[in-house]
Amino acid sequence: MARSDTRRTAPRGGQPEPAPRSGWRRMIRRIFVWGVAAALLGAIALAVAVGLTARTLPSYQELKTSQAGQMIVVRARDGSELFSMGPSYGKWVPYGQIPQVMKDAMLSTEDKRFRSHIGIDPIGVARSFYVRYKEGRFKQGGSTITQQLARTVFLNNDRTWSRKLREIVLALALEWKFSKDQILEAYLNKVYFGGGAYGVDSASRKFFGHAGTQLSLPEAAIIAGLVKAPSHYSPTADAVAAVDRAKVVLSLMQQNGAISAAEANGVDFKALTFAAEKGQNSARYFTDWALPQLDLLLGEVTEPIEVWTTLDPKLQSTATDTIKNTVPGGAQGALVSMDRDGAVLAMVGGTDYVTSNYNRATNAVRQPGSAWKLFVYLSALEAGYTPDAKVVDEPVTIQGWTPRNSGGTYAGEIDVRTAFAYSKNTVAAQLGNEVGFAAVAGMARRFGITTPISTYPSMVLGANEVRLIDMTRAFAAVSAKGQAIEPYGISKVTTTDGRVLYQREAKGGQMLVPAYVAAGITDLLQSAVSTGTGRAAQIGRPVAGKTGTTTSNKDGWFLGFSSGVTTGVWMGRDDDKPVNGLQGGTAPARAFAAFMKVAVAGRPIEKFDTEVTLPAWQLEPDDEASMAGNPDEYYYPDDQGNLIDPTTPREKGRGGDEPKPYDPDDVAPLPQDPPPAANEDFLNQATGGKTRPPG
Repeated sequence: MARSDTRRTAPRGGQPEPAPRSGWRRMIRRIFVWGVAAALLGAIALAVAVGLTARTLPSYQELKTSQAGQMIVVRARDGSELFSMGPSYGKWVPYGQIPQVMKDAMLSTEDKRFRSHIGIDPIGVARSFYVRYKEGRFKQGGSTITQQLARTVFLNNDRTWSRKLREIVLALALEWKFSKDQILEAYLNKVYFGGGAYGVDSASRKFFGHAGTQLSLPEAAIIAGLVKAPSHYSPTADAVAAVDRAKVVLSLMQQNGAISAAEANGVDFKALTFAAEKGQNSARYFTDWALPQLDLLLGEVTEPIEVWTTLDPKLQSTATDTIKNTVPGGAQGALVSMDRDGAVLAMVGGTDYVTSNYNRATNAVRQPGSAWKLFVYLSALEAGYTPDAKVVDEPVTIQGWTPRNSGGTYAGEIDVRTAFAYSKNTVAAQLGNEVGFAAVAGMARRFGITTPISTYPSMVLGANEVRLIDMTRAFAAVSAKGQAIEPYGISKVTTTDGRVLYQREAKGGQMLVPAYVAAGITDLLQSAVSTGTGRAAQIGRPVAGKTGTTTSNKDGWFLGFSSGVTTGVWMGRDDDKPVNGLQGGTAPARAFAAFMKVAVAGRPIEKFDTEVTLPAWQLEPDDEASMAGNPDEYYYPDDQGNLIDPTTPREKGRGGDEPKPYDPDDVAPLPQDPPPAANEDFLNQATGGKTRPPG
């Protein structure tokens, strides 16, 4: 039998038949096989890691007795203890004694698939990454209750992949070793609910004044809502936000079938009574501002520490009483006082911390009124004005805006000192227009204003909103003769055995304005207190300061300094309604005086440096200075590039370009036969003109 030839025969034309294209299929098969192998190896490695971790986990009894949190002792400037803060644990509530509404509220809010997953929730993780893809950021987390328990007991809140991986392994190990009921019981007894409260019993006692075994549906909804953001939704910080969040919890409970629509609609949050805060005082306004800075100063520290602050207990008490006794009825008040290096000596953010812990000294943004003129006149002084320079108080319109003085009167020609002392709006508008509204905004930024600043003409009268602490910082920089001041509240941090973890180093600030500008503005500020709108702030020793009053008496300010202490006072209503009779020169100025009499009592009297020593370019102009527009003779260019003839005097305060009638007595005589700068031939050659024929 003849052997059959299985070789491919060439088709006509001599070309071999192409082989089937199966390379890509082999590649896919290889990738699949290797992928399955890698997944199996990963699963085996994860199982081994989980098994080993489960063996190292503490027993459930040990888990119950472990505690998280850090004890912090806060000390005042003199070393006395202000208060201590740290974790507060209530009684351990066994699973069977935890109200069912509390368990349902927590599961509906934090982990509705808790009973079905193995410690991690793939659906929740996928949803989290999907939202990340859609929104560009992680807007909702995918952590289960088991993961949160692992993080609370064994880890920290660092947002790193390594920490997340350890969290997943621990969560799987917890599910391996303990039952679902044990995990939920441990979680509800250990999770942080804000205000130092760990666990449902501690939170129940803190916010409602009774044990965690007695929680009602609305109370459970509020507590469950705290886990997302304990400080933001705390009933003691913002009851409205807490109730709004609790309504979301009720909606989730209804969606998950934990309660009916009738039960959800029947909840009356108005009938809830929140427990009053105990042991709180106005020093908490200061510590609420200062203590968050520990994260920047120390990083991650878990051992007990002592924080030495700049707060003066006597001055803090004085500030508290002063605000309570001087603020108009129905209004709020705030005060910040700094030492010459920026150390905050006292801080009051409201009339009563227990009623409202909102810190109006550091968080509220309000219009400063005429107190903003500090930056207008600083800009004018830097541009060449002096306290004795003449200005004109008269009606003026700038870009369609017509400012008016308080009382509607105009004084005519006055000096800068008088215009500032009596807070003349028309003069401030003219000065701001002359130096440039952007220059005024830049000056405010230079002196520490952190809020947005517009450059509309009305900004010169305080139309921008500012914080009291920023304005006080600006006046403190003037007190420091133009040197930048940075407010601070923590001077040292130690362990309980005395080991220093942080020590603030004394450092000089940047010079914000020349010394002559700082001296000039101090002159103006002193005049405002001695003869102007701030007379109620006098304390029997040199004081420099400025009042501020906004439209319809909605805000009243006084800021000033004496003997190295700078203090700012604000008063007004939280709802921005007018306060009858409130002006910067009334209650705020009186509060300033009452506080400062105590604050400077033990300090030597200091006279202000108001000697304005002008720079050389203003005193002794030369040819180079002339080109900068600062000489007293010869031609010079103005800020528009126009040549100005010094023999035609111009008045500052009237736009800088309006000539007044020529008076020979006002003009220094020019030198006789001054030498020409260039002869006529040179000028003709330089300009392309015809030269003069010789002879």
